[in-house]
Amino acid sequence: MNIKKITFLSALFLTACVTINIYFPAAAAEQVADEIIQDIQSTEPEIPQKKESPQKKESPQSRSPEWQTNIYKLVDQAVSVFISSAHAEANLSVDSADIRRITASMRARFAELSVFYRQGVIGIKSDGFLTVKVEPSLKDRNKVNKLIAAENADRNKLYQAIAQANGHPEWFEQIKSTFADRWISNAESGWWYQTPSGSWKQK
Repeated sequence: MNIKKITFLSALFLTACVTINIYFPAAAAEQVADEIIQDIQSTEPEIPQKKESPQKKESPQSRSPEWQTNIYKLVDQAVSVFISSAHAEANLSVDSADIRRITASMRARFAELSVFYRQGVIGIKSDGFLTVKVEPSLKDRNKVNKLIAAENADRNKLYQAIAQANGHPEWFEQIKSTFADRWISNAESGWWYQTPSGSWKQK
């Protein structure tokens, strides 16, 4: 194998290494979680979400084995292109029919949930899901249990939908963990939440 082929294969290897190393965008996930939670818990009219213009992905087309003097320049260009592509993953997409449907369901439920949040009947567990903290009155027990079950199911579906919308179903657990922190951070004054140690605190 001549030096030209070796160098070109090395270029492909380097670019492949860059594209494989796709990371979970934690900072973007926190921002997305805050925006979604604040929208769900807002009593203001819904504002249509602006669609971000898709970032243009470049694709390296430069393969000129005869240009031995320029091969390292081509490698640099190829690596730069794929690094840019990997960095594009830093933005989480939350624009899908499933996500819109799920968040609309959660938004419609929030008014009922907020009553029981304020009463201390419902608390936010450390994993971000809801639970009964104080046993509700007999007349509200069935309603509270149904609200909690429906909300927890939607939260689980939301995390899955976000992971799927971004083409990374393996990000589900990280998205769930991010939202767990943000549900607590966005809790209103007087609501109860569970610490990682299992104790309960009031905002």
